[in-house]
Amino acid sequence: MPAKTALVTGASSGIGEATALKLQELGYTVYGAARRTDRLHKLADRGIRPLAMDVTDEDSMRSGVERITAETGRIDVLVNNAGYGSYGALEDVPLDEARHQFEVNVFGALRLTQLVLPHMRAQRSGTVVNVTSMGGKIYTPLGGWYHGTKFALEALSDCLRLEAKPFGIDVVVIEPGGIATE
Repeated sequence: MPAKTALVTGASSGIGEATALKLQELGYTVYGAARRTDRLHKLADRGIRPLAMDVTDEDSMRSGVERITAETGRIDVLVNNAGYGSYGALEDVPLDEARHQFEVNVFGALRLTQLVLPHMRAQRSGTVVNVTSMGGKIYTPLGGWYHGTKFALEALSDCLRLEAKPFGIDVVVIEPGGIATE
């Protein structure tokens, strides 16, 4: 059987970078995806395959999944880590900013999942890891839009877990607290 393959978004720093390195250490062929590929040199030097991907850009997600399946024939793990927090009073945050946060934190993760699931279903195995936040379980003043994205990703992950299980696909949610990263 060929080596298992993992795709990690938001791999240019923090949780994504650490996850990519750990998966490689565990023997996976790892693709580290980020908008800023110039920040992936450290991972590339360690043998992780850099992949230009913006989770708000359909073409970059589609071409990334096509490249991975063409090169390895499979995707065993998808780690939806790309995301960001933007804070401010609900009434003060411009709706364009709120929408963008949902595009990145929710719709980007779920669209990429939609692109990967047919491959996992054909394999009858796979794991989708959605990195949410403890902010998907609690709420604070000035964090409404961020918390909204994380609550949404939590609920969608719970539904996806039920939908994907019959096909041998696991859905995992990671809920970290504050991380010292940009």
